[in-house]
Amino acid sequence: MYNYCSDPDALEGVKWLSCYLTTGVHFQFYNAFVKVLLLLAVTAPVALSFGFAGATAARSRFLPLSWLGRGYIAVVRGVPDIAFFLFFVIALDQMFEYVRHVALCPDWEDPIRQGADFIVCQQAKLPLSSAREWVHETYAFALAVFTFAIVFGAFAANVLFGAMQAVPHAQLETAEAYGMSPRQTFWRVLVPQMWVFALPGLSNLWQILIKATPLLFLLGIEDVVYWARELGSTKTARFSDYPHGDWRMWYFLALLVFYLVMTWGSERLLNRIGARLSYGQATAGGEAMRKGAAL
Repeated sequence: MYNYCSDPDALEGVKWLSCYLTTGVHFQFYNAFVKVLLLLAVTAPVALSFGFAGATAARSRFLPLSWLGRGYIAVVRGVPDIAFFLFFVIALDQMFEYVRHVALCPDWEDPIRQGADFIVCQQAKLPLSSAREWVHETYAFALAVFTFAIVFGAFAANVLFGAMQAVPHAQLETAEAYGMSPRQTFWRVLVPQMWVFALPGLSNLWQILIKATPLLFLLGIEDVVYWARELGSTKTARFSDYPHGDWRMWYFLALLVFYLVMTWGSERLLNRIGARLSYGQATAGGEAMRKGAAL
């Protein structure tokens, strides 16, 4: 905060705005943008890993494993995202606490379920009540990342499964004819070629993931939506050193610009990756590049 910000009542114009935008709560708002970017950076590879595992399991010749992969894809994709987020986070948190409760409090005699309440011993709480604030925030964020990865991993699995099916079967047969084992055929022929078929679907999924980050607000995490609502609502002199009217429209406009820039930049980057992967491939994109070069 600037030196001239010591007396907000004496400020006006640009100075008032500069002081207002550099208050401590506004830096929490700015940190929330970092939190969104961190969520995307962590969730995307984890979800892709879940998707790859689910797609591999779905195409397995071992029937129980195939059922598991197909069931994961069907069940998670069939449940509304909001319902899954609200249910799964609570269920996962209670599962962790129940396991710790059984291990740490074997002498506990009272029922854990008491009506609508879920009560475990203090040692089993996650995080512990004595833990610092950053521990609580990190734990909530980790649960959110895992939930996002489970949901979007199922969609990624469906995309990757279709991409694996799209790779020409003749190429797999040729690899086997040259003496490659099923494992070698999978890793050296199928996996490298499936990405060109998977990228359009994964691109759409990435855009949806970006737009789904405001769901953090539903999980009790103080994200950009939370702070935009809090900071933008009407503030009087009694509750703020910088009173103002209802400015929520401006804060949510800032969020609109942020997400539009994110999706626009992602689309340009993914288009370049798609063009690079399509080069020399027998796909619509690759064929268009070949004809363009011929002209």
